[in-house]
Amino acid sequence: MKRNLEPIAYQENTEALAKFAKALAHPTRIAILKHLENQSCCFTGDLVDVFPLAQSTISQHLKELKNAGLIQGELKPPKIKYCINRENWNIAKSLFQQFFD
Repeated sequence: MKRNLEPIAYQENTEALAKFAKALAHPTRIAILKHLENQSCCFTGDLVDVFPLAQSTISQHLKELKNAGLIQGELKPPKIKYCINRENWNIAKSLFQQFFD
């Protein structure tokens, strides 16, 4: 069987959905998003009080969520304030809904 070496051309929405799905691929990140969805914003230290994890672990999860665009952070020295990126959060919900319909 001969292999095709050409790259697969995915639709833009498919790549966005995969990016969001990858960020949601850990239960702690899902829990963080659920927590943030019910808050206007919060600091990393607040999340350390909610979740029984080290601050470095929480920070790594926040980094993944931020890289996917699901949350945004605002520097308030010496802390960072995080909240849901409402625009991307709505896009993610819409893409998942379309995927499951």
